[in-house]
Amino acid sequence: MTDTPHKLLFRMPMALRWRDLDAFNHVNNANFMTYLEEARIRWFESLDRAWMDDTMAPLLAAVQMNYKMPIPYPANVVVELYADRVGNTSATLGHRIVSEDGKTLYADGHVVMVWIERASGRPIPLPDAVREMAS
Repeated sequence: MTDTPHKLLFRMPMALRWRDLDAFNHVNNANFMTYLEEARIRWFESLDRAWMDDTMAPLLAAVQMNYKMPIPYPANVVVELYADRVGNTSATLGHRIVSEDGKTLYADGHVVMVWIERASGRPIPLPDAVREMAS
């Protein structure tokens, strides 16, 4: 297993679903992205402060995923999010998908989230809730 990234922001345990499997009887690689998306949304919602509203929204600017091991079925996994870098208009969130016991690393990498003003589509400063939690 690789070294643990920066500050842990959020952990989301989840049970795999039968429909997540592919023809090789393990979780399809595209579903890894869905797991990360769900964890990010749940983390944002846990902030209990504005991270998105009628005037601003986060956009996914970049994704980097390292597939380490196939996830077999049935299994329970944990999605972990980490604060890697906080900029003015963007935040880089590290991620890991690990076994329930933390002994197996299935995937790791990071995403870059950019906050935009909805009306103009232009980048804006990070919401305070995101800046404070990720820094």
